[in-house]
Amino acid sequence: MPFFKRSKSSQSSPYSHLQSKWVKRHVGLKETLLTKHRDSLDWLAENMPAKHHIAVGSLSGLLLLTPPTIHTLPPTIPPQPAKEQPLILPEKTFLLADLTSIVPKEVRPLNLDEEKNITSLLSDRINLPVKAELQGIRLNTSYGYIGAEQHLMRYPGDTIWTHFTTPIDAVSYAKSGMAPGRGAWGYFSYSKAEMTQKDIDREKYYIAVQTFLAQGYSQNVREYNEFFKYRKMLILNPQNGKSMVVVIGDAGPAQWTGKQLGGSPEVMSYLERVDGRQKGPVLYFFLDDPHDTIPLGPVKL
Repeated sequence: MPFFKRSKSSQSSPYSHLQSKWVKRHVGLKETLLTKHRDSLDWLAENMPAKHHIAVGSLSGLLLLTPPTIHTLPPTIPPQPAKEQPLILPEKTFLLADLTSIVPKEVRPLNLDEEKNITSLLSDRINLPVKAELQGIRLNTSYGYIGAEQHLMRYPGDTIWTHFTTPIDAVSYAKSGMAPGRGAWGYFSYSKAEMTQKDIDREKYYIAVQTFLAQGYSQNVREYNEFFKYRKMLILNPQNGKSMVVVIGDAGPAQWTGKQLGGSPEVMSYLERVDGRQKGPVLYFFLDDPHDTIPLGPVKL
């Protein structure tokens, strides 16, 4: 069997790895050249006479010998110290701070200056038309103790078992029970079939106020009852800033209770007047809403 010996030229040399690197670099440069200058080379090849095609090859060779462009990196920009961001406090914080300086420490009827300052502050902060007196009528007080009330029957036959539309509401509020009688203005709706969302909201967000203690009530019972019926009011807990738009849905409580008004279970829960005593101080004022455009429920600052 013949024996073949590798020639010296075919044997690997100590510089073969350098040659391999150069070949790879050459191929890379060529590919880059063809990619970047493809249009120019094609144009020359198509428009120059055949005898000049060698010039194209020479040009390609020169381009290959052109040292690569070195893209210098932009100087590193030293990190700028972070600007101190201002502390943003919720609007409720400012409201509470202002109320603390105006609302008296003891729960009592507000004087005219106090009413003016508080209604002006609330109108500005909450952006609602807050009034201590409306159409010449005012309550006996705008600052008093509120106590827990039961649910009111919305229509004939309404019970605690038919009162709630969701299981969550039933679990949260059924324990408050249903008042045995109707509210001061009767049922909110003539029947369950005729009940509207407005009727539902009026019962859900109702308060009872001492309408019978308003100055001039005994001389104008019918007129005053018509005025107070579902009259919108703003009620606010001055200790946490929570406020709601509610309606007068009932009259009471009696003077001997030591409370000036009552709130539905939903109202008491939102205002956080459920500390076991079911009683706490609140501010409450009329809302001037002749076109009935202000929605009932919690007020978001």
